[in-house]
Amino acid sequence: MASDHDHLPAAPRATAGSTGIAPLAWCLLAAALFGASTPATKQFTERLGAFEIAGLLYAGAGLCVSPWALRSWARASLSPTRRQRLYLAGALISGGVIGPVLLVMGLARAPAGSVALWLNLETVATAALARLFFKEHLGLPTLLAVALIALGSILLSSQGASSFVAAGFVALACLAWGLDNNLTSVIGSYTPAQITFAKGLLGATVNLGLATFMSGRSPALGPALGVMAVGALGYGASLVLYVSSAQQLGATRSQLIFSTAPAWGLGLSWLWFAEPIQGAQVLAAALMLVALWVYNRERHAHAHQHEALSHRHWHRHDDGHHQHEHAAEVERWHTHEHEHAEREHVHPHLPDLHHRHRHRG
Repeated sequence: MASDHDHLPAAPRATAGSTGIAPLAWCLLAAALFGASTPATKQFTERLGAFEIAGLLYAGAGLCVSPWALRSWARASLSPTRRQRLYLAGALISGGVIGPVLLVMGLARAPAGSVALWLNLETVATAALARLFFKEHLGLPTLLAVALIALGSILLSSQGASSFVAAGFVALACLAWGLDNNLTSVIGSYTPAQITFAKGLLGATVNLGLATFMSGRSPALGPALGVMAVGALGYGASLVLYVSSAQQLGATRSQLIFSTAPAWGLGLSWLWFAEPIQGAQVLAAALMLVALWVYNRERHAHAHQHEALSHRHWHRHDDGHHQHEHAAEVERWHTHEHEHAEREHVHPHLPDLHHRHRHRG
């Protein structure tokens, strides 16, 4: 297959047994930027409408990742299947159009710190949809994590009627993003930058169009540029940094580090925006941090069958699934179109792009 490699910002090659401090710093920065985007967005909810903010956030994200997305499309030769295009359309609508509007509606009704913690419901929604519709095995650690996150969310939503309504909007936003997560996890024909760019284009077009139609005006330039900057950093740059760190740290460690994002958002709400510290927030944060740690401990192993397929995604050649050859040896993470032959084997695994089967054990 073609070996034209498609990289986000080049990461230093990891030496054997050590990845260095830089990838850890990138992942922490990615989590901090994403977590900070919630309280940073909160300050615009009194000057702009929900549809305006949602459209501008994803416009900024799309512009941020556009260089890598456009380069990927220029080099792509693998034609997506009809199913892959339908999955992409579903991810764009749920994650780029519906989710951000519902989030902003919740932000307008509750403290940013509480909303930052409620965003952990995305884990619950992703797990529930994965089990019901996407053939994922969920073990006891995942079920325990889901229960802890749900308990923390209920605790936060018990602070008054407005909190309850806000929690409902954020929960629906997380449901939309949970669907987005499940759909994008089985898309192998598009890169993360391409998907983010497409979300930005569609989200900006639809939500800004609706905002203009309903209000008859365009958003003020100053606040619009501010929201776009939040989207560029919190959604666009955060993605670039996260993917770059995952190339060196691996999926599990990088996801565990990135799961600190709500804590960054809560801390910024307290320190920068001077929101009062609530006991319910502290207790909910503790429950959710334990839940995310438990969630990232999930592993299982059993005999499973891989069907032959062709797709495109980030990978290394030391994971037991990628033995294809290149003109020159490639040791680092990279992405290109490649083929997998049919095979059956046993090893500990997560429900990732190569393991979308039901547990037979």
